[in-house]
Amino acid sequence: MSANDAPAYGVHSEVGRLRSVMLHRPGGELRRLTPRNTGALLFDGIPWVERAQAEHDRFAGTLLEHGVEVLYVASLLSECFELPEAREAVTVSVTADPRLGQTLGRELAAHLADLEPERLAAVLIEGLTKEEFGTSSSLRHKMMRPTDFVIDPLPNMMFTRDSSVWIGDAVAVTSLAMPARRRETTLTGIIYHHHPRFAAVPKLYDPSLEHLEGGDVLALAPGVLAVGVGERTTPAGAERLARKAFEHGTVHTVLVVPIAQRRATMHLDTVCTMVDRDRMVMYAPAEQRLEAYTLTSDGSGGLDIKGPRRFLDAAAEAIGVDRIEIVHTGERDVVTAEREQWDDGNNTLALAPGLAVAYERNTVTNARLERAGIKVLTIPGSELGSGRGGPRCMSCPSTRDRA
Repeated sequence: MSANDAPAYGVHSEVGRLRSVMLHRPGGELRRLTPRNTGALLFDGIPWVERAQAEHDRFAGTLLEHGVEVLYVASLLSECFELPEAREAVTVSVTADPRLGQTLGRELAAHLADLEPERLAAVLIEGLTKEEFGTSSSLRHKMMRPTDFVIDPLPNMMFTRDSSVWIGDAVAVTSLAMPARRRETTLTGIIYHHHPRFAAVPKLYDPSLEHLEGGDVLALAPGVLAVGVGERTTPAGAERLARKAFEHGTVHTVLVVPIAQRRATMHLDTVCTMVDRDRMVMYAPAEQRLEAYTLTSDGSGGLDIKGPRRFLDAAAEAIGVDRIEIVHTGERDVVTAEREQWDDGNNTLALAPGLAVAYERNTVTNARLERAGIKVLTIPGSELGSGRGGPRCMSCPSTRDRA
């Protein structure tokens, strides 16, 4: 596909009818998880890989059944690696890892050059051990154990929401905070900079900038973003994104929302997500606690910052409604709310206004959504959830109708 043939893209809200989305089907990278490395690789357990794949296939199938185009990361990368400039860019990035040393880095570059595009994409996601790499003349290699990684695996790659986020007709390739995830943006960046589908798309952000993750960015309405600041996204990252979005012209208001810096609330979308134009599913204790700073352009390249004030009041004013209706995660009792928030009960993916995908295990939250008039499409997630992410985390929309 040439750049001229590429479809039009744009995401102006969380709930406009979803037309196109980027997913990654989990694979060999999950087989690299062991009791020794789950913490470093940000997983709470060791998933049953075949079941995780079946659950993900169910998720993708649900999207396809509702007319959504599904683009897979591995396929897009393979197509990019038909281009010499894309191969060179990724090789330079991967072999620049100072842990490799000069000799092993040079030998790794030669190894990658011999791989077919599909295999190269797989190795860069699934990782490469010393044993798989083969012989080397480097000291670093000689001192490694057979199962040590020459290229680290990316088991969090299936959470495609975090490494890029669409803002209007532009895309932001983000800056991931955790070392185990930073190479994800290298691969995502390869897709957005080299694949013909995306070559002409404006780029709003870069992995070299302040930490900013897509799970913290919610498009509340056309022209209005909410950006969580907590464990993964910094105030400086939120400020930088606001400046770039204002400069691009598709956003007029950014609400910066401080959230607790802990794993249970690592991103804003683990606290709340939109399920309709003016309705949100939210972790009950956050309703009164969340505050927001309101950022607008001062007209001369600077920012006008107001607040903080209650987040829901600021959000309602920004999107032009009297109030935002809240459906609570779980019930108002602390135990149920805490359990279903941990199980991504409010990490939903809206396919259209009032139509959302959610994990089936969160029965109380799903029932409350249904009673509120939200149609819920449930998918299994017992294995996918071990990486702390739900349907929204596992999807990066690139095209939505305007809601």
